[in-house]
Order: sequence, then structure tokens, then C-alpha cells
Amino acid sequence: MKVLVQRAIDASVVVEGEVIGAIDHGQLVLVGIEKGDTEDDTKRLADKLLKYRMFSDDDGKMNLNVQQVGGGVLLVSQFTLAAETKKGLRPGFSTAAVPEEGRRLFDDFVAKVKTQYDKVETGQFGADMKIRFTNDGPVTFMLD
Repeated sequence: MKVLVQRAIDASVVVEGEVIGAIDHGQLVLVGIEKGDTEDDTKRLADKLLKYRMFSDDDGKMNLNVQQVGGGVLLVSQFTLAAETKKGLRPGFSTAAVPEEGRRLFDDFVAKVKTQYDKVETGQFGADMKIRFTNDGPVTFMLD
């Protein structure tokens, strides 16, 4: 499981011209589910995501997490994070979870984040989504 988290000034997900999820200041989180991922992975990464100190304190140091700054969390499924890219010029997706398993684990991840924090929005699994956001910093981390 790979979680690409970006500190955002704002972020939204648009499907068929309609905004289905949006946050102000917080985290845009792209989630890639791979074969072999389990509920233990979703729990570990949900905990880590919410506790990850990527927001600046009064001294300008990254010492605060999203909950401490009252930011929103926008969770978006993105199977391309599981792509094989080491060889060739075209990505392979044999390491990505099959759609049914990916949806189940993504939904599990969302549920685990929501049980710990109430400022959570999501995209739509499997949809053609347009993501709009302003990266703050830029600050981006890969959690896996």
C-alpha cells in the first residue's frame, strides 16, 4: 500500500463536472492498493497519516499533524501508484490489487481514518476524477 500525501492550501475532486469532495487547508492523500495488502496495512497507514507531522509550528518546523492544525483530509484512490516503472517506457499494473480488493481495502482505509478524525472527504473509487489543489510548500511525502 502506498499513500502519497501532499500538504494542501485547498483541494477538490470533480467527477462529471460536479465537486464530490473538497477541503480547505489540510492533506490531499492519493492511495494505491497493491496485491498482498491487508487490513493491518490500512490500519497502520491510517494511524500514521493522521499523526504524520508535516505542518509547521510557530517556529517554522514541521512538528504538527493534520489534527493539530484542524485541517481537512481528502482521500483519493489512485491505482497508478502501484505501477511497475523500473523497466520499459510503459507502466505495468500486475502489482496493483484487482478492483474488487482495491475497493474493499480503500473503503477500509477510509473507514479507519474517519473513526479517528471527522474532517474527511473522499473521491469516487474507479471514477475518472479531476483533482484540483494548491500544494503548500510544496510538501509531499510517500508513506508505505
